[in-house]
Amino acid sequence: MFFKFFRRAKPLPGREAEETAARFLEKASLKIIARNYHSRFGEIDIIAEDENALHFVEVKATSGNYDPLERITPSKMAKIAKTIEYYILKNDIKKEYQIDAMIVTNGNIEWIKNIF
Repeated sequence: MFFKFFRRAKPLPGREAEETAARFLEKASLKIIARNYHSRFGEIDIIAEDENALHFVEVKATSGNYDPLERITPSKMAKIAKTIEYYILKNDIKKEYQIDAMIVTNGNIEWIKNIF
């Protein structure tokens, strides 16, 4: 039997955007707590914190030909909210939190705070 293994030449655009967003948040003095946090309800791209709050961050990469916020649909927001609730209960979090979006377009970042 012959198995062929392929190496992806470039990282996936979404993963690359998440890496760019995480570096941006760290430069903004936020501590990255988790990346690609999964629960049975959904996924959070980045969980970060500053001295005041936890930031649950949805990252969207775009080529600029459409509004990436349109891809954060009501059903996606419901999954994010359930995942946050699960994370907070599981980890006994008492800190304030907010849901942010980070739009990465050709290496440029737009940080939209409190989207929900």
